[in-house]
Amino acid sequence: MNDSTDKRIALVTGASRGIGAAIAQALAADGRHVVLVARNEEKLNAVKNAIEQAGGSAEVRPCDLSDGAAITALVEEVADTHGRLDILVNNAGITRDGLALRMTDEQFDEVIAVNLRSVFIACRAAARPMMRGKWGRIINVGSVAGLAGNAGQINYAAAKAGVVGLTKTLAKELAGKNITANVVAPGFIETDMTDVLPDAIKDGARQFIPLKRFGQAEEVAAAAAFLAGESTCYITGQTLAVDGGMTMQ
Repeated sequence: MNDSTDKRIALVTGASRGIGAAIAQALAADGRHVVLVARNEEKLNAVKNAIEQAGGSAEVRPCDLSDGAAITALVEEVADTHGRLDILVNNAGITRDGLALRMTDEQFDEVIAVNLRSVFIACRAAARPMMRGKWGRIINVGSVAGLAGNAGQINYAAAKAGVVGLTKTLAKELAGKNITANVVAPGFIETDMTDVLPDAIKDGARQFIPLKRFGQAEEVAAAAAFLAGESTCYITGQTLAVDGGMTMQ
């Protein structure tokens, strides 16, 4: 691990691939020491190696993000080890898609546990060291599904809508401590999750996107890195859609 002394410490969940990996790399490129969190240690190490080869600083911390106690312990350990925690990016998420009338309680609960409950637990744990440091940036990764709904994803949309309300509340509660909280809401992004969609679905989705293309993980990462910056201290409680204009109002 590279020396992280005096660097902002950023913790990114779901950092083993896709959007999470891109966010971690963007934060490292901005000079942050990034703590990479996900279940798959092998994939996390690959992201760590890529960051270090680019001259950045990172470490790997495997964690089951459906385990609330494990999340709390991890955040506290990172803050204790480094003496600070400055940036939290909650990106980890799962899908268990199905129409509402066919969805089981277990499918609903599993998505809520990872996509919403874990976000709350991580934010609660991270707020304490941020308050001690009188500086913090919380970026929660939502989805356009949480803004507009999406057929077949009632559990996912509910969780992501919950993330927006959670983040706005945090923004109000933590503003006095110089801690901001914002949401980045991706639309259709080229990742492993969208790669498996049939071409007909992809073509149909593009018709609803003014820019007529899917986004790149790096474009979402750029928005997250912006909100994690030193100069964005007057932006809080906001949802920034990175969706090619799909949900513009």
